Parts: sequence; structure tokens; C-alpha cells
Amino acid sequence: MTVADLCLLAAVVVYIATIAIPKAVARQQFDNAKPRDPAFYKDPFRARALGAHLNGIESFPLFAVAVILAEMHGASQTMVDDLAVAFVMVRIAYVAAYYTDRPTLRSILFCVGFALNLAIFFAPVWAAGPKPA
Repeated sequence: MTVADLCLLAAVVVYIATIAIPKAVARQQFDNAKPRDPAFYKDPFRARALGAHLNGIESFPLFAVAVILAEMHGASQTMVDDLAVAFVMVRIAYVAAYYTDRPTLRSILFCVGFALNLAIFFAPVWAAGPKPA
């Protein structure tokens, strides 16, 4: 199992923890029988946490596909590992920016994360190098 493979699991843990933390903190107000009750998410912090959680779910498929394809098609494993770790770190920073209501920073971090996914996706192309004429 590679570091990038472990980062796939880490990315899932990040998006689950993103919503688990506010639910745990507000356990008196959270009703597990109604986990999607809109009333619970009227609180601004909880609403931002939900937004970060949903974005984590939305961003995960591209990350997973990029890692799997890069590994299948002979990309430099070190490069894929490093980019995957960077992506998870950016996602953690993204959640922190969302939690602390910093929308500009959050958008920048989203773009950085997307660029990292593209870099992972195209890593096999860079591993192949230029083709002789």
C-alpha cells in the first residue's frame, strides 16, 4: 500500500471529521434520529461545517480517480505520494478556512486542491517524458 493509497483514506476521514466535530460539540442539540434536520444547521458555524463536509464529498471522486489512474499508468510513485499528501493537507486547511469563515482563503485553497488533483491526474504524462521525434 502506498502513501497515496493511505491519503485516499485520510481524505475520507477529513470529510467525515469535518461534520462529526460540530455534531459532537453540539450533542445536546443534535438529534441522531434526524441527522439532516435543517434546524440544526441554522447555526452559522454548523452551516459552514456542513458546507465543508459536502465539498469534501464532492472533491473526493476526482482525487480518488486521479490517484488510482496515476498509479495504474506508471507515474512516479514519489510524485503521486507527495501530491496526495499535499492534497490532504490543503483539504485540512480548507476545512479550517471554512470553519473560521474565511471565504477568500477557502476559495484559494479549493483551487490549489483542484490543481493538485490535476497534477496527480497528469503525472503519468510527465513520467513518460517527451517522445523522441
